[in-house]
Amino acid sequence: MLADARDEPPARLRISADPDAPRIHLQHERVPRHEGPLGPFFRQLAVELADAELTSLAQVANDRAVILEFAHGAAGARRALIVELFGRRANLVLVGPEDRVIDMLVPSRSAAGPARLAPGEIWRRPPGTGADPEPTRLAATFPPPTAPPPRASISAPLSWIVESSLGAQAREALHARALTRLEERLQRKLKRARTLVTGLEHKLTASTEFERVRRDGELLKAHLHVARRGLSSIEVPDLFEEGAPLRTIELEPRASPQENLTRLFDRAKKLERARRVVESELAIARARIDALTEYVARAHARESDPAALDDEAVAAGLLDPLQEADARKRKQPTPRLPYRVFHSQRGTEIRVGRSARDNDDLTFRAARGNDVWLHTADAPGSHVVLKVGRDEPDAEDVLDAAHLAVHFSPLRGGGGAGVHVARVKDVKKPRGAKPGLVSVAGGKVLRVRVETARLEKLLGTQRHTGDTGE
Repeated sequence: MLADARDEPPARLRISADPDAPRIHLQHERVPRHEGPLGPFFRQLAVELADAELTSLAQVANDRAVILEFAHGAAGARRALIVELFGRRANLVLVGPEDRVIDMLVPSRSAAGPARLAPGEIWRRPPGTGADPEPTRLAATFPPPTAPPPRASISAPLSWIVESSLGAQAREALHARALTRLEERLQRKLKRARTLVTGLEHKLTASTEFERVRRDGELLKAHLHVARRGLSSIEVPDLFEEGAPLRTIELEPRASPQENLTRLFDRAKKLERARRVVESELAIARARIDALTEYVARAHARESDPAALDDEAVAAGLLDPLQEADARKRKQPTPRLPYRVFHSQRGTEIRVGRSARDNDDLTFRAARGNDVWLHTADAPGSHVVLKVGRDEPDAEDVLDAAHLAVHFSPLRGGGGAGVHVARVKDVKKPRGAKPGLVSVAGGKVLRVRVETARLEKLLGTQRHTGDTGE
């Protein structure tokens, strides 16, 4: 803060090492308050220059550098701030007695020798800089402002000229950088979505063989009398083709004819279920690509507000919220949870175990006794917990959770299944039982017919819970 001899209101001094518009001038317009943690250099300034008084400000040897001297600071020794306004190499350097470097905003690097700026070393100007033999009047290098300063009480016309020109330039550059970062985040998500679609398309192609496998099963069933254990294949007339040409059916030599027949029909059912599931997931993934492509185009157009567009993409589930890094400590990895998190249509949290061991952790450590526990009645699968606490569970919430229980089991894609529904307190772990194996006292079996639209909405609510495998 500064005030001149005529007792004008205090004015703020803008010191910027922005590589797009480095500058120093009296600030006329209001400056938005900084949000988020401070970087290490600015935390150092806050400590070193706390309650300090700015005693002088001078240009360094007629060069593009300014030195600000401070007195009565918390350090109790000489402190000065050197502002290097060298274009893209702009920097701020905190120095002590004899201009020895204490800290700097941008670390100095050199591939051909020691760094120019290093703590404890005396500050030196960058090579190739020096006094301008024919200095130009600063006001003549900028276009005149198109509007008067908003605070006429500050008598700093040259500062207003610099602020009007470079301030606008810096805001435009900041806006462009924010949109570029947003576009890069969207492009990364788009690349992953396209990779997912490619993988699902390969799965869909593989799943189309269910008709061929089923036909092999029907042909083997009709000629079961000619098959025997030990054969790796048999040739039979293909009654499904005109002229009944011979068709080779691959067999498992160690299996009996009946076991080979069961294996073929089971594989055909599995491929058919997988096809229905993959088709649903592929539709979701393609819709995600379309949405991401639209957002990338909007960010690339450079006309949108980056913060608003980011919030919109996060709300649409296309981006994860940006995490504010705490500069005071290293960012710790997000702990892995033993469950995936979804939300019902009413917003109730539904947790789905990731593995057999995770099922135990979910049911017996991460759930409360009155929460609702669900599991497919006639097949293995994930434990599902509907977080209701002491409240009575809503029927639609239970149906949503039951859909997830079927989806995260071998019965997914089968159209429906029975789901056991009980309170968590009625689920017990038998002594010595394998991971995920439990016993249930009471509850009921809910017959579920899977609604594709409901399931798609549920899967779209999945929240990231720290597992990089998601």
